[in-house]
Amino acid sequence: MSSEATRTDPLLSARDLVQEFVVRERGGSRGGVVQAVSGVSFDIMPGETLGIVGETGSGKSTLARAVLQAPPPKSGSVMFRGTELTTLRGGRLLRARRHMQFVFQDPFSSLDPKWQVRSIVEEPLIAYHTGGRTARRKRVDELLDLVGLDPARYASRHPRELSGGQAQRVAIARAVALEPSLLICDEAVSSLDVLIQAQVLNLFERLRRELGLSYLFIAHDLALVKQVSDRVAVMYLGKFCEVGPGESVYKQPLHPYTKALLDSIPSTEPGAARATATLPGEPPSPINPPSGCRFRTRCPRAVDKCANEVPEPRELAPGHVVACHFPLTEEPPAGAASTVPAQAAVPTVPSTAEVQG
Repeated sequence: MSSEATRTDPLLSARDLVQEFVVRERGGSRGGVVQAVSGVSFDIMPGETLGIVGETGSGKSTLARAVLQAPPPKSGSVMFRGTELTTLRGGRLLRARRHMQFVFQDPFSSLDPKWQVRSIVEEPLIAYHTGGRTARRKRVDELLDLVGLDPARYASRHPRELSGGQAQRVAIARAVALEPSLLICDEAVSSLDVLIQAQVLNLFERLRRELGLSYLFIAHDLALVKQVSDRVAVMYLGKFCEVGPGESVYKQPLHPYTKALLDSIPSTEPGAARATATLPGEPPSPINPPSGCRFRTRCPRAVDKCANEVPEPRELAPGHVVACHFPLTEEPPAGAASTVPAQAAVPTVPSTAEVQG
């Protein structure tokens, strides 16, 4: 870590990240370029959780892998613990990755089915030559206990002998084995039922407090992301359209896409009446995204300006930034399909602790 870095510096700072993939047609001819991530910038402070939410195909997972340099982004900067990752190769990149670990969506596909739990959790310790055999075994027991699994009961089991929640706890134990600074969680609870989700989310929060972890938390459920995130970034077709404090984004969305995501969340109040916004059509192809604002083809407030000009991010409230020509704090523009200000009340969603209890 750079000697100039302080606790007030971002742990991770990404600037203008671009990730593109060439599509090959049959015969090997070039079929187009998928613009998966287009000029995304964000910071994560020590001990902070940044949640990224958006529809499937919005570029969330590609962004996370670009941060890890797996593969490296086409352009842009990723500064982690004072080191520029995009310039690292080989052993230097491997050493930097020790401090940023990944938790995947499906724990069973990320755990070797032939290995016992003890070997799975011990694997990163062996890979990074951490301690001797006795010290590693002791560390594995500590890690299993940390994530709520009794080593005496679970260390010798195989993944097929675990429930989904137990398997994800094993994956988390493996991820924190090397004492990382940042955990990247890509839909890490979406394959679990609601009660187990709450338990795993509470585990993430406890580990953040006890180990001083930071998180990049990716999901498609805005209500869930809001529960665990200090700040939330809403992503659509490779770009951030809104970033702000979780509570602020949830209660006072500024972008029409954010409000549409919120309106898709079922109300938890019996008999509660709530207007549901339905977005027309499917997201456009990332091979040929719309000009101007990428959301304009599905936006009820879109006018000609939205097609001709890319909206620049604007801070309309403390820490709350939106990339929209006509945010929801303003009246719809003349000629737009929507003629009513879109600021409906959002019902309260139970916390993870309430769900667990």
